[in-house]
Amino acid sequence: MAGRLAELDLSLEVSEEEYDEAYGRTQLDLLVLQQELREARRAVVIAFEGWDAAGKGGAIKRLVNHLDPRGYQVYTIGAPTQEELDHHFLWRFWIRLPRAGQIGIFDRSWYGRVLAERVKRLTPKARWKAAYDEINAFEKNLMNEGTIILKFWLHISKAEQLRRFRARERSPYKRWKIGPEDWENRRAWDAYLKAAEEMFEKTGTARAPWRLIEAEHKSYGRLKVLRETVGHLSKSLGTSRKKRKR
Repeated sequence: MAGRLAELDLSLEVSEEEYDEAYGRTQLDLLVLQQELREARRAVVIAFEGWDAAGKGGAIKRLVNHLDPRGYQVYTIGAPTQEELDHHFLWRFWIRLPRAGQIGIFDRSWYGRVLAERVKRLTPKARWKAAYDEINAFEKNLMNEGTIILKFWLHISKAEQLRRFRARERSPYKRWKIGPEDWENRRAWDAYLKAAEEMFEKTGTARAPWRLIEAEHKSYGRLKVLRETVGHLSKSLGTSRKKRKR
């Protein structure tokens, strides 16, 4: 299936030496930006989506590794509770949004409405189709209030996913990361691919584009997430930084 993901070069990688040098420098840049966000009272929302075993958790861990822990919160999103099901699907995200000067990171997000809920037929077609406009309005409202939004999709090949699944099954330290649902999702790969491509098309905007990360090689993917985050935050804070320098 042709699409944006098919255009990514999954052979991209980075040497260990280059990674170590760039990682330290970029982490320091991000720590400085975190302080600037606090001073500017700008909230940041970072959403991570992607294939199972694509490395979302590892990328998040490296993203926050040297940040002030008082200034961010990571949310791992699973199936909604009964209370959450009793509300609009965006409610459980509204109540987790970061306050001014804070960073909220979502490992899976509101995009589950047009991904897992669509593919697994947990939500009627009319409702998940309506979610595109609802999500765009949700993000637009946040950005109009000054929130900075980043959206990442971590991409790996189907063959690499299988290799990682099997490695997890063999490791007593990683076995908890793999279960029947992961294999079920893998069997629906093509359906998820179709859903993802439509999601990119209908919810990628100029102010909140989808950032597609080549994550076949973990170090490359982790470093790109860091660099994209630092670049976007620097650009978004440009006006505030100039004002403080005057």
